Amino acid sequence: MTVPSAVRHPTDEDLLARVLVPYKDHCKYLRSAAVVAERAGQAAAHCEFAIPESCYIDDTGHLNSVEVNICYNQMMYYLVAKSVKEGLLAGFESWTLDDFWKHQLPDILIARFASNFRRPVNPREFSGEMEFRSVTRRTPGGGKPFLHAETAYCYWDADSGRCDGEAVLAFVNVP
Repeated sequence: MTVPSAVRHPTDEDLLARVLVPYKDHCKYLRSAAVVAERAGQAAAHCEFAIPESCYIDDTGHLNSVEVNICYNQMMYYLVAKSVKEGLLAGFESWTLDDFWKHQLPDILIARFASNFRRPVNPREFSGEMEFRSVTRRTPGGGKPFLHAETAYCYWDADSGRCDGEAVLAFVNVP
């Protein structure tokens, strides 16, 4: 997903901690996230995760769909926050970090989420990445404007485990 001329932003530990504040301590799976500005207005996150114990079910021995979604949310929230802080992602140029904190939970909606499980992924230690493929401002039928974002993600582990998918986001009540 990256290009040789990409600008890499290493994990911002303070920002990561703040992004994960809404999560229960035992559900903070995102350990690190480097953000790469690939092209003007586009960014991707390259992440490391660990799920020591599932927050809702006995051990399945593999990453499951609920955990995929939680990890996606954490990765996406960090990518948006870091992009806002560094001015990386098209569509968010006018946002401040205060705007992000205000909108993080109530106004960032997953409109569609799809996962493809290729090979079981070890949830104890795995990697992931996501990218924003497009962000467009829309105003349906004269209603309130929102940002429509198309994203793609994948996870993998050291034993060739793999899961990938796509998600469509709606950022409502935008500044």
